[in-house]
Amino acid sequence: ELYHMEEAAIRGHQIARHNLGCHEGRNGRMKRAMEHFIIAANLGDDLSMKKIKNGYVEGEVRKEDFAAVLRAHQAAVDATESPQREEAELAKQRGLSRIPQF
Repeated sequence: ELYHMEEAAIRGHQIARHNLGCHEGRNGRMKRAMEHFIIAANLGDDLSMKKIKNGYVEGEVRKEDFAAVLRAHQAAVDATESPQREEAELAKQRGLSRIPQF
């Protein structure tokens, strides 16, 4: 399982990268965990951004690093926004999605 998570993270899967950070944190390797969270947050992962914020508050992430991650996270989120995505999200919330729900 860990091997596949690492492979997915290497290929840019932000959730896999976040999960690797959680794995490292559970094993007491906080510096390495924060590195995974930084990469995932740079890809736009909100949960990783929260972990980075907590790491900053606890002194595990430097102010400069936190500021850089915050800017990169916002840029990634902005890059994924589009009128089509917003329309699809509204349709989903209204139950008007053309994709069958299982």
